[in-house]
Amino acid sequence: MATSGNNTSPRTASELRPLLEDWAQALGFQQLGITGVDLGQHEAYLNKWLDNGFAGSMDYMSRHGSKRSRPAELVPGTCTVLTVRMDYLPDCADAESVLARDTRAYVSRYALGRDYHKLMRQRLAHLAKKIETDLGSGQYRAFVDSAPVLERAIAERAGLGWIAKNTMLINERAGSWFFLGEIYTDIPFEPDPPKTDKHCGTCSACLDICPTKAFVAPYVLDARKCISYLTIEHAGTIDASLRPLMGNRIYGCDDCQLVCPWNKFAQTTREPDFAPRHGLDDAALSQVFGWTAEEFDTRTQGSAIRRIGYERWLRNIAIALGNATTTPEVIEALRLRSNDPSALVREHVAWALAQHAQPA
Repeated sequence: MATSGNNTSPRTASELRPLLEDWAQALGFQQLGITGVDLGQHEAYLNKWLDNGFAGSMDYMSRHGSKRSRPAELVPGTCTVLTVRMDYLPDCADAESVLARDTRAYVSRYALGRDYHKLMRQRLAHLAKKIETDLGSGQYRAFVDSAPVLERAIAERAGLGWIAKNTMLINERAGSWFFLGEIYTDIPFEPDPPKTDKHCGTCSACLDICPTKAFVAPYVLDARKCISYLTIEHAGTIDASLRPLMGNRIYGCDDCQLVCPWNKFAQTTREPDFAPRHGLDDAALSQVFGWTAEEFDTRTQGSAIRRIGYERWLRNIAIALGNATTTPEVIEALRLRSNDPSALVREHVAWALAQHAQPA
């Protein structure tokens, strides 16, 4: 059986709890919380959301049945979930300024640097190993968007924040610019008090600002209209009625976070890996539209952007160029792609040229 430090026997879970926060912060996490596995209220919400078709083509949201809302079904024996948050807002070009200049490319702030999945998963695994060593027992599985996990529900139950009207998790001391990760374990740690109050009040800034009006009600998002869904999850043609509303957002959308009053408390990340790469915090649309497939692969290596692939990347930028101010540079960029090998790209380029009263 493993021992810890100078102890002659492993610590108990209750003895270890005060150390967990320090260990988590040493690994770059800003906060750690603990909860049990009862997510019944959130399961009912998820099922209603799925029944309404709001998941769009995200079939994976229902593929695993109740495993998403029942941690012990996903990992048998789980009775406790440790959840952590890590700030990701980088020191980068001002988001509102980029959005205001329609010939620039807006990339969601979370995707400007290194893909967070591997970085956080490695650190969570390190934390789990440290806990296992100190306790001398236990089973642990770390997740960062890598399995069917209701991460915001878990974080709310663990007291890290409340699920807000924009469906993001908001922390009263840190806003919402952070990632979440989880450790499922069979060790019965004492749970932290859940966040039971929602502090959005009468504010509706996030609902009002949404370019495509994707919020059908407070706390309810129709993903089929969400720009993050359209530019990242959706694989095919984007509805022509939604294209003009997407502006210059080519990967994700941060509008509902940018207007949230609670984000005045957000902290800039201390993680150098989250710093912008290849100038994507303020790049010209025509520049990134000109990337070859090889350049796309090279410049998105290790980035969350890589997952959408080159074709969707071009589709998204074509729409943004269609929404841009008419300039010779914009028209030339579109014309160079008018005979693209991809029918999907050609379709959106033709639409974009038509927005500038140009033949395809």
